Amino acid sequence: MKITRSSTIQSLILTAALSIGLGFVSPVSAQHAYIVDSNSKGLTDLGTLGGGYSEPYGINDAGQLVGGSTTAVDAMHAFITGPNGVGMTDLGTLGGRDSSASGINEAGQVVGYSDVPSNADHAFITGSNGMGMTDLGTLGGVNSFARGINDAGQVVGYSDTATGTTHAFITGSNGVGMTDLGTLGGGTSYAFGVNDAGQVVGNSITAAGVDHAFIAGPNGVGMTDLGTLGGSYSVAYGINDAGQVVGRSATATGIEHAFITGPNGGGMTDLGTLGGSESQAYGINDVGQVVGTSDTAFITGPNGVGMTDLNSLVSLPGGVVLTLGEATGVNNQGQVAAFGVSPIIPEPETYAMLLAGLGLLGFIARRRRTA
Repeated sequence: MKITRSSTIQSLILTAALSIGLGFVSPVSAQHAYIVDSNSKGLTDLGTLGGGYSEPYGINDAGQLVGGSTTAVDAMHAFITGPNGVGMTDLGTLGGRDSSASGINEAGQVVGYSDVPSNADHAFITGSNGMGMTDLGTLGGVNSFARGINDAGQVVGYSDTATGTTHAFITGSNGVGMTDLGTLGGGTSYAFGVNDAGQVVGNSITAAGVDHAFIAGPNGVGMTDLGTLGGSYSVAYGINDAGQVVGRSATATGIEHAFITGPNGGGMTDLGTLGGSESQAYGINDVGQVVGTSDTAFITGPNGVGMTDLNSLVSLPGGVVLTLGEATGVNNQGQVAAFGVSPIIPEPETYAMLLAGLGLLGFIARRRRTA
């Protein structure tokens, strides 16, 4: 199974950035969610809910994707697709304007967050295949965000507490109950992924005041510091059923690189880059294929070996220009959730502007993932 992360800042900020970064591009460009078959080189545009923007945050083994999309009235709503990315269904909200989905399990239960009538954000869970939306509440504070779900329906994320701090949480089966996972000694923690054993990954402030990736579990019990690639900070985003963890970390030179660990979070290996200076890993499947971004979207082989530009694996019709900027999840069939930007008519000057806009998107994406 595959669980991935979503944005903690309203995705509308990214939409605004897209307008700023790409608004001068002519002809019109749009960012859409895509599903890529890394085996057949097939690519499907998921479209939108009526607006100009969509981004996927999770994918299960049936190829159902979840994420956020703008609607015809410029709201951001959570969505789910059918198998293999076919069709996009609006999941609605918890009574507020906006929502976004961040994870899905094999039953099609979806988690994410939504505005509530009080203008707070609350974590939610749905029933099978995205049916219904239930408010998961908070740890006593105002806001909560759900980021991952396993096949038992255990949900992980983070919530404001009654004391005003933010702590990682895990629920029981089907989202029942919310348990505070604590921290690595500092004031805050965030959970981003969970596997079927209930092992949880995320990041926490340590007693020394720095952000470090952690693994906890089974069932979220205990929190172990995963360390870094030699730098000051690290964040873990994904975990597979073997307990291999992926994320991003500062290196000894201060550059940010994607990493993978061994089973149960043992050891941290630098995945390198596609030739640029930085990389980040966001998802992993059960054979250890890792996806993320390094200037453009990437996928690795089993156990994180080799980093390949996802764009090189896609067969496009002649004359079509598409840059897949980031891969956000991968299932056990090798299907990848990604987003990209494509101009309607590729022109040299348009393509140059497109790349500039993608650079802005990458900047915003990195900012919004600094928990």
